[in-house]
Amino acid sequence: MRAFTLDRTIALILVCLLAALAIRVPVDTDTWWHIRSGEVTLTQGMIYTDPFSHTKAGEPWINHSWGAQVIMYGVYQALDSAGLSLLQAALAVGGMMILYRVSPGTPLVRAFIMILGAATAAVFWSARPQMFTFFLSCLVLALLIDAKRGRDHLWALPIIMGIWGNLHAGFSIGFLLMGGALVGEMLNRLMGLPALAWPKIGKLAGMIGLSVLALLVNPYGTAMLAVPFQTVNIGALRQYIQEWNSPDFQGRETWPFILLTMALFAAAWVSRAPFDWTFFALVSGSFFLALMYGRNVAFFATVATPVLSDLTANALRERGWLQARRALASARFNRLNAIFLVVVILGVGLYALGVLLPATVRQAQEKYLPIKAVEYLNTHNPPGLMFNSYNWGGYLMFAAPQYKVFIDGRTDLYGDFLTTYYNTAQGWDGWQTVLDQYHIRLVVVEATSGLAEALRQSPEWTLAYEDQSIDGAPRLAAIFTRVGG
Repeated sequence: MRAFTLDRTIALILVCLLAALAIRVPVDTDTWWHIRSGEVTLTQGMIYTDPFSHTKAGEPWINHSWGAQVIMYGVYQALDSAGLSLLQAALAVGGMMILYRVSPGTPLVRAFIMILGAATAAVFWSARPQMFTFFLSCLVLALLIDAKRGRDHLWALPIIMGIWGNLHAGFSIGFLLMGGALVGEMLNRLMGLPALAWPKIGKLAGMIGLSVLALLVNPYGTAMLAVPFQTVNIGALRQYIQEWNSPDFQGRETWPFILLTMALFAAAWVSRAPFDWTFFALVSGSFFLALMYGRNVAFFATVATPVLSDLTANALRERGWLQARRALASARFNRLNAIFLVVVILGVGLYALGVLLPATVRQAQEKYLPIKAVEYLNTHNPPGLMFNSYNWGGYLMFAAPQYKVFIDGRTDLYGDFLTTYYNTAQGWDGWQTVLDQYHIRLVVVEATSGLAEALRQSPEWTLAYEDQSIDGAPRLAAIFTRVGG
């Protein structure tokens, strides 16, 4: 019972609550092309040209997430969709608990801040390689914060970046964190504020240089370095892909982001802590990127959470509201902690089992993925090249691999070809020309899309399959074939 102190109990309960927040059914269509790519990498070797589409077949493709894909494929083979959910939760919880470790203050206050930070980041938690980026960004930030407090493990940065470069192109976030810390510490030192000593600042600069070299140890060499820059310069991304747009503050999913930002401003206002250029550079930089691209909200949450905890702890300490507590309470109190923890674990465990049941997974996935339409394809095998919904390209690659896709979530490969797809999917003028140009004889799209409506009215096409409406919900998928086969 001596082990169940209040501090440890709060930490363990936080792990449970974060797990409940992170465990969810994998419904993101990009999940599936990553798994398919992992399978091809393991069975056929590294991918250097596109093997999955007929519109970009044979064109060079830097599969920057190959390492994460192999891991995801292995997890899926072992535990199916439940494994993907657990992997996602492990990376999310692991990242947040790393931030918890480097965040000052009482366990209860830190736990509340961690929950707010997790709720902010969770909008973009899904079973994709970006979860490895989330975890590693938390780890890099923790090492930088530790260095500011005299615990120097900067030598680990090149190792982390070398691994990161083979998991996801989000390694650019690691360099933003290290670069922000380097500039911030130099400004702190020049202005007489608490900062790393100049030798330590030089060491950090050296570790950044070694990290660049470590990043080159990947199957694509120097080409990997250009991937983040090439991706953000694709004009069609911001025009058509939601996560590359600015956050929609009309939606409730952005409320934690707003609350975290307000809490950060409030804590900075009331705290008398010395100004810290490093924290300012990291928070303001990540905040700017979050406002530019919604997918960076998770990056902002990573940075803002420990900074908010630091400012809050300072504000409470200045007002004498942090009381010294005994490390160990009475055996009776610890016993109550243990009982409460067991109740929480059982509750979260039952919730997780309910989410991960095969029937629950199937029901959730049928709302977002064309599962029944794919069953039709695999049963009837209609011939011809396919035009498909962008949203479903990744799932079709995975579940109906006998068909080459027209497009999928690999935006770095398709680039501004997204515009051609979008105009066609909307059924705007010229859709017939695009389908003829690419010799399309099979179309798999949303049943209510503009193209579906145009195909229904065209004598050249026939409706081969359409999902039935269930409980008044909109029909999901429709399959059309060209008349004459």
